[in-house]
Amino acid sequence: MIVPVMADIMNANNLLAEQNRKYFDEKSIYVVNLLASPGAGKTTFLEETIRRIKSNIPVAVIEGDLASDVDALRIEKLGVQVVQINTGKGCHLNAAMIQKSFESLKLETIHVIFIENVGNLVCPAGYKLGENVTVLLTSTTEGDDKILKYPPVFQMANLLIVNKIDLMPYVDYDLERLKKEFIRINPKTRLLSLSSKTGEGFDDWIDWLKNEIFVFRRKTLYENCNA
Repeated sequence: MIVPVMADIMNANNLLAEQNRKYFDEKSIYVVNLLASPGAGKTTFLEETIRRIKSNIPVAVIEGDLASDVDALRIEKLGVQVVQINTGKGCHLNAAMIQKSFESLKLETIHVIFIENVGNLVCPAGYKLGENVTVLLTSTTEGDDKILKYPPVFQMANLLIVNKIDLMPYVDYDLERLKKEFIRINPKTRLLSLSSKTGEGFDDWIDWLKNEIFVFRRKTLYENCNA
């Protein structure tokens, strides 16, 4: 049973998320909602991604954390726009927070926005932000049983990335087991494995991302020109 008050909150959030999505579409901005548990390596993954694409794909980042701007400062050093959202005791970002962040970003030349959500595998799964895709990052150091423990977030992911594969020889992790469990609950979604530290497998992610951005921008630019 869904408590009416909670239903109202979710409906209000979804309405704002739709407004965000329309705003992004009008500007042909592709938006990635990046989810992961604490310690999965989101910021390092994001840093390496930005290094590889920023020369020809203008990037902005929205950083979500309970407190501090530690990750935002790391991203800022890469020379891209970044805005920090501190949620206090909140365990996720919501669509209103993303809408508010527009005031701090110059979006006229941006092609892609990465939203680094609060480190959590539970709360963020229920809140749409206006993203094109939800990319879920997990890591070999977390163990291979996360799908069994947190199925909703794995079911909603548009892409699953297993990070830190360079550490697999040193941890008890069964990648094939995780793949089988993921295919069982989300059979139409792709899974990639990589290392943000060594770069192994990273080209597959970049190729996937560039293709997604290209297809999206070609479509929305055409639609906007003919509106």
